[in-house]
Amino acid sequence: MTLDRQRIIAEAVALLDAEGLDGVTTRKLAARLGVQSPTLYWHLPNKAALITAIAEAILDQQVADMTPPDPDERWQDWLIGLAEQLRRALLAHPDGARIISASQLSLNMAAISELAMSTLVARGIPLRQARVIVLTVERFTVGHVLEEQAPRPDAEALKDFDMAAFTEQHPTAVAAIAEYFQPGRTVDDLFRECLEVVIDGATAKAGPTS
Repeated sequence: MTLDRQRIIAEAVALLDAEGLDGVTTRKLAARLGVQSPTLYWHLPNKAALITAIAEAILDQQVADMTPPDPDERWQDWLIGLAEQLRRALLAHPDGARIISASQLSLNMAAISELAMSTLVARGIPLRQARVIVLTVERFTVGHVLEEQAPRPDAEALKDFDMAAFTEQHPTAVAAIAEYFQPGRTVDDLFRECLEVVIDGATAKAGPTS
């Protein structure tokens, strides 16, 4: 089978899915493709280019599916939906948020920013404010997913953990978590509600818009 950039990137995404970002090395990728590492450099000159190519692949489908809001749709609701699309794309792959954070000059992230900012400007948001709103939403989304994808405490870390003592020391935090995650409420709801706080604050600062 001919070795081309598309095949290399597809195999790199498969390697990411199998081993996470820390397992994505040119040596392992070359082994999966049945070639020597230097062969990859004809298509991707360094690790940074590989990471960016993986980021583009992760976002490709989401970018293809993006559309402007309907005329009667609130831009706030549309922007939340766009952020939810981005979150789904990142969660679809191990360390997806780390990949996006480490990528350089992602054209797909630029496309998301362009659509979001131009949409807000078309709805009467000043350009400067539109940039701040979109940047905040994008960074919140990536940061939120970074937290979601962070390693959880293993058995060794939890060996000496005293939940009763922790609850006594942090009663409000523990109660808030228990109260929030009532039956039927999920981490998806938490993401959306946090995002609504961010966007509602931005809307208030921007002034009356449609």
